[in-house]
Amino acid sequence: MGGDAPPRKQGADAPRKQGGDAPRARTGRRGRGGKKGGPALRTVRETSAGGLVVSGLDGPRSGQRAALIGRTDRRGRLLWSMPKGHIEAGETSAQTAVREVKEETGIDGVVLAPLGTIDYWFVAESKRVHKTVHHFLLRATGGELSDEDVEVTEVAWVPLDELDSRLAYADERKLARIAEDLITSLQADLGVPAARTANTRTPDSTPLEHEPRRG
Repeated sequence: MGGDAPPRKQGADAPRKQGGDAPRARTGRRGRGGKKGGPALRTVRETSAGGLVVSGLDGPRSGQRAALIGRTDRRGRLLWSMPKGHIEAGETSAQTAVREVKEETGIDGVVLAPLGTIDYWFVAESKRVHKTVHHFLLRATGGELSDEDVEVTEVAWVPLDELDSRLAYADERKLARIAEDLITSLQADLGVPAARTANTRTPDSTPLEHEPRRG
């Protein structure tokens, strides 16, 4: 296995309070360790892969579902995200995505197309980590939902039109919208009807009062 526990995110894509607070002025000079005059932290790079596995792609949008995983954060909140994990030696990112989806959700899938890459920094165990996560769109081919992975609290099939309100992180909500556009294009090429159900979500909807921090 090796699924990623969402790290605390830093930088331009860090979770923000809805409505947008004015940025606080910085005072004093800080070392890379995060404390004034602190020692520089060692920088490491990590690469992971995962994605959105979808069922019902041969039918209309109203019957399509994506398998998401839920993890409980330090505040006891259940946060939903796409399955993902570290790339192991000898694997391609697409192979990792298939493996991690199976391990974390119980669902078998095949890669249809890349969705995009999420890139961010966080601090853990006295080191600065530069994290890159490659995401893919997968077609569900079999298996059953399972939360046997010790790092996963719950798994669920979620209608595509509910992903924007269910996913906890803005970057993954953005990828979900890309996935919907890809599915529409793929279905058009195959001549599959893709009628949508009523969609009432807002472009930047956030499922929680404050978007959670990774980690």
